[in-house]
Amino acid sequence: MAFEGLSEHYSNLLEVAKEAMSRAYVPYSGFRVGAALLDGNGQIHHGCNVENAAYSPCNCAERTALFRAIADGRQPGEFQVIAVMGDTEGPITPCGVCRQVLIELCKPDMPVIMGNLRGNWNIMTVSELLPGAFTPASLEKGS
Repeated sequence: MAFEGLSEHYSNLLEVAKEAMSRAYVPYSGFRVGAALLDGNGQIHHGCNVENAAYSPCNCAERTALFRAIADGRQPGEFQVIAVMGDTEGPITPCGVCRQVLIELCKPDMPVIMGNLRGNWNIMTVSELLPGAFTPASLEKGS
C-alpha cells in the first residue's frame, strides 16, 4: 500500500500496524485496529484491540502496544513514534483514553502516525492530540 508523501520509514511502520490489525480480537464490533510502537532501541512493539463481552475490560491497539513495550522492559519516554491503522473513512485517531496514556508514557513531541486502508494518513504529536492534558505534573501541589 502506498502512503503518498509519507517517508518510507513511516510508511513501513503503518504497514506493520496494518499487520497487527489482523490479530485483533473483535467478535462484537468487527472494528479492527492495529498499532506499531518504535522504541529507542529500534524494536517494534505490536498492538491490536481486544474486545470483551463486558465492554469496559476492552483494550485499544495503542495501549496494547504501549503496555507490551513496558512489559518488555522499555521505559516511558524512550518511545520514538507510534503508527495506528484502522479501516476508517479518514485516518484513524486514538480515542481519549489512549491519548491520556500516550501523554503519560511518551514525549510530548513524539509523532503519532495515523492511517487507514485507503492510503490516507496524518501525523500529529502527542501534545497536539491532547492539548491541556492532565499530566504527572498536574498532581504536584500548587499546580
